[in-house]
Amino acid sequence: MYPAEGLRILTQENQSACSSQSSLLLAKERQAILEARAVMCDNAHNLFVDLGCMRGMIPRCEGAIGIAEGTVRDIAILSRVGRPVCFLVENITTDAENRPLAILSRRAAQVQCRDTYLKRLIPGDIVPVKITHFENYGCFVDIGCGISALMPIDSISVSRIAHPSDRFTLGQDILAVVRQIDETGRITLSHKELLGNWAENAAMFKAGETVSGIVRSIEQYGIFIELTPNLAGLAECRPNVSIGQQASVYIKSLIPDRMKVKLNIVDTFPAPSKPAKLRYFITSGHLDEWRYSPDGSDKLIETRFG
Repeated sequence: MYPAEGLRILTQENQSACSSQSSLLLAKERQAILEARAVMCDNAHNLFVDLGCMRGMIPRCEGAIGIAEGTVRDIAILSRVGRPVCFLVENITTDAENRPLAILSRRAAQVQCRDTYLKRLIPGDIVPVKITHFENYGCFVDIGCGISALMPIDSISVSRIAHPSDRFTLGQDILAVVRQIDETGRITLSHKELLGNWAENAAMFKAGETVSGIVRSIEQYGIFIELTPNLAGLAECRPNVSIGQQASVYIKSLIPDRMKVKLNIVDTFPAPSKPAKLRYFITSGHLDEWRYSPDGSDKLIETRFG
């Protein structure tokens, strides 16, 4: 497996491999990917890591795929200071003070991940990823060994959100499904297909219940309240309601053929401090297609992969 950076650093296997010069040399022979925490980047943008038994250096050109070619900016190296980085051991030498120094390559670890794992992925494959940073148009994730993939905001959930931070937190481990792979190998991901279709989400609720939701949109004709990431209902307009608030809502009815949930707002209160825990209906394998619409609905919402 080729997990996101940070997931192997505390494993017994990784700690054992970093415990001595001889174990590092054995890892070099095995071409084993290891991890350690980056502690400093010098003015030449060489990255130094703490291996425990000695220091390690990742030369600038070995900092990531694309650094040497100029297609990736040096911020990809600078931003790793204080964080775990993956690498292959290239050599063990000595520094200017005659202390042992391991020469490492993060780029080589990423190449191994790309060639052995990522190139085998096809649209529809379900993969584990880690949220690394947000943009207004979506979020970027670590799909393996620090390699980035994009998840557009409209692919995060069926219920619309204003910003990826409405759904995720930085550093969060999530699941995703491969949406597209372009000719350069860049991967675009989706997420909403794993959160259940309309019927699966609606089955968690019944007319007559009062439940909690999040105000996601305020329109002239009503207020959209998110009950789950893939299910929202419409309530009548009322004053003193703002987007992002939490709301207690009474469920008047669920209408499958129109994919509608009618609500009444009982009360509103401050927004939750962090996004709710995600519930996945699909956790592994491959999807050829996914249909959100229930049987008999007059509107078809679906995703086809491949």
